[in-house]
Amino acid sequence: MADSSNGYKVISDNRQARHQYEILETFEAGIELLGSEVKSIRQGKVNLRDGYAQIRNGELWLHNVHVSPHSMTNKVYNHEAKRTRKLLLHRDEIRKLIGKVEQKGLTLVPLKLYLKRGWIKVTIALGRGKKLHDKRESLKRKQEKRETERALSGRG
Repeated sequence: MADSSNGYKVISDNRQARHQYEILETFEAGIELLGSEVKSIRQGKVNLRDGYAQIRNGELWLHNVHVSPHSMTNKVYNHEAKRTRKLLLHRDEIRKLIGKVEQKGLTLVPLKLYLKRGWIKVTIALGRGKKLHDKRESLKRKQEKRETERALSGRG
């Protein structure tokens, strides 16, 4: 899944988040990782599905993201699979997020984990939870778009 035009390789994608949340804004953040976590992530052994980010004491933390323990590393030196990891963002961006999350009750969700010039980055999205009728509406729109494209490609 290498994207040569942007110069990064997507390791894990949280497609479920786009279904459950209305994405308002995205941010690119670095992650503070242990060596065994880096090795596991490079092998693609990471799951973002249940993950979320939270701001505590002016710092951004990533919760509930599962990174499988590295198989070739001794258990003593290996990491916890679902430990809380610190996200690295500029102080101004964190201040901006604090205001939006507290005022409007929005959620911070990880969308993508990828390699960019050798560094592991995560895309964090500011999202508003969709209600059931919103999900149905977006599914209906998606279905209509698919049918339109099918009809157009059938003619040509």
